[in-house]
Amino acid sequence: MRTGRRGDQLRKVTIQTGAAAFAEGSALITMGKTKVLCAASIEESVPKFREGSGGGWVTAEYGMLPRATATRTPREAARGKIGGRTAEIQRLIGRSLRAVTDLSRLGKRTVTVDCDVVQADGGTRTAAITGGYVALATACRWLTRRNLIETWPLRGQVAAVSVGLVQGHPALDLDYAEDSQADVDMNIVMTGDGLFVEVQGTAEQAPFGERELRQLLRLAKDGIKELLRVQQRTLAKTR
Repeated sequence: MRTGRRGDQLRKVTIQTGAAAFAEGSALITMGKTKVLCAASIEESVPKFREGSGGGWVTAEYGMLPRATATRTPREAARGKIGGRTAEIQRLIGRSLRAVTDLSRLGKRTVTVDCDVVQADGGTRTAAITGGYVALATACRWLTRRNLIETWPLRGQVAAVSVGLVQGHPALDLDYAEDSQADVDMNIVMTGDGLFVEVQGTAEQAPFGERELRQLLRLAKDGIKELLRVQQRTLAKTR
């Protein structure tokens, strides 16, 4: 079915912190040929809808560089507005990061995590969430070192991975070629406590049953456990 790795095997994953020198927190995540640069910026203000809440806000923006893919894709800024797919993905990233953040502990400030796809070969949104968490955590360390917050604001970890049925077989962490021919394509977001943040699943070719759904969820859970360990090792090296 797939060349070079088992159906339950992630692509090679690396996360490098400090990839954006001027950001308060940053991480470059590589999953196979997919590369996403995540940079967390801190502003001493909150959106209007958060004023008076006593807490902060975490949000995300997502974009793809023009030559992240095999052919050039024009920048969305040149079109005058972002596309529906981009809006959906950045909302997903923001929701995922807020799921493990105690906003009341951030103070009246906003953390924006910019996720820019440098190279795309499938799984860009899940890589952005996994790398975005590391960027957010390093930004929170920046606040802690400067005594700008009293209590650590992150309640745990969050990571994400894609799974699918490819030629009838369950597969973890789909690359572009696998995703394009998948019978079922899913993106799963989970916390370090094993709780689901989001489950996005689509039958691309034919409907699937509960048995297949359970297989894919189990496969995603095991893959996310491995991604959580990569996050932990990366953050442990950069204390």
